[in-house]
Amino acid sequence: MKPIKSLSVVALTLMAGTAVADPVKIGVAAEPYPPFSSPDSSGNWVGWEIEMIDAVCAAAELECVITPVAWDGIIPSLNSKQIDAIMASMSITEDRMKTIDFSDPYYNTPTVIVADSSMDIEPTPESLSGKILGVQASTVHQAYAQKYFTDAEIRVYQTQDEANQDLISGRIDATQADAMAMADFVEGSGCCEIKGSVMDDPAILGLGVGAGVRKGEPELLEALNMGVAAVIADGTRTKITIEYFGEDIF
Repeated sequence: MKPIKSLSVVALTLMAGTAVADPVKIGVAAEPYPPFSSPDSSGNWVGWEIEMIDAVCAAAELECVITPVAWDGIIPSLNSKQIDAIMASMSITEDRMKTIDFSDPYYNTPTVIVADSSMDIEPTPESLSGKILGVQASTVHQAYAQKYFTDAEIRVYQTQDEANQDLISGRIDATQADAMAMADFVEGSGCCEIKGSVMDDPAILGLGVGAGVRKGEPELLEALNMGVAAVIADGTRTKITIEYFGEDIF
């Protein structure tokens, strides 16, 4: 995968009278989340979501700079104006919408259970009863697992990569995460497979992934919505997705 620039070079030429920050600091999780976002050996941020950020900002004619922030503090960082928007695979949920606004979704894929290929596991509470299930902290997956998989031991990790490594080593029986995020891991793991999608619960799992924006900033929200709509309509999202996943999974 090719690295991309972290800073859009497109000038900010939005409608006269708008009050959008220049540059727009786009918050991503500081913890690596391949293939969505992670620093390469030179410290440049690369990945599917980084390329999407660059494309959305270019389409919206925004000058954007990638700003890594610890995942568990990313919403407070937004509301305290350390960053101007969040594009870090954050699901649009009712709970989060009480605190911040969201753009239209720029992707939405199922939530899945992943386990060793040899294990007879299904994505149901009954099948996971007595099993050790790994989830990333402060995510919709932690909230979902704690509600539905009450008879499983829920083990919480700071990053999804830590959960994946414990799955490979056999310290947990399964992990729950986004299907798109797990595709790359499953392909390279040599041991694991997607066991299926969990039962949907939009109140917890959300309505797709959008860009988070502080409340009371309609100009930036409108600009990001225009950018998201443009990269979907003109095929840019499809092109980026095929680069990373070999097919248009949407």
